[in-house]
Amino acid sequence: MAKKVSKNARVAQRAANAGSGKDHVKVVKAVKDPVTGKYTYKQMIVHKEKVKDFFADAK
Repeated sequence: MAKKVSKNARVAQRAANAGSGKDHVKVVKAVKDPVTGKYTYKQMIVHKEKVKDFFADAK
């Protein structure tokens, strides 16, 4: 049987792996086409500290 790892050990391990995938999120932004009026969706995976920059950018 595998040993159970404590929560504190996992938190410390995540801090050691600062560039891991848990620091990234998938964001989706609706962009309206000015000609047809239809919406398209822009999807991107960004670092969780840069989410506001993604939504602040102009179309």
